[in-house]
Amino acid sequence: MKRFFKLSIDPTSLKRYEGRFFKWKDQIVALTKTDIVERIAEKNDCSPTEAKDVLEELLEIIKSTLASGEDLMISGFGKFQVNEKQPRKGRNPATGNSMVLAKRRVVTFKCAGKLKGRINEQN
Repeated sequence: MKRFFKLSIDPTSLKRYEGRFFKWKDQIVALTKTDIVERIAEKNDCSPTEAKDVLEELLEIIKSTLASGEDLMISGFGKFQVNEKQPRKGRNPATGNSMVLAKRRVVTFKCAGKLKGRINEQN
């Protein structure tokens, strides 16, 4: 099981990696929103502010679509699907007490065939 936690990162330990990723303690950190904005601005010959506005609007459309319970399919990329999880029994790891976890919605992503092909070509 992967655990995610916040780290205070010393900026001097970060290095540019192939022009788009950062390496910290020999681990590649994911492409950031700032990197995406820079690429959009560069490829479309526009200002970073305009690129950021476009990206923010796209992300807001995606968020509102998923929040409303609708699925989102981007041709050649994949499908984001909202699924309902039923209530289930759980246990508080700190106390060991049994509890019922409420039903919830989760978002899953299924990769499109074209994207799978591109990912597997590089390996």
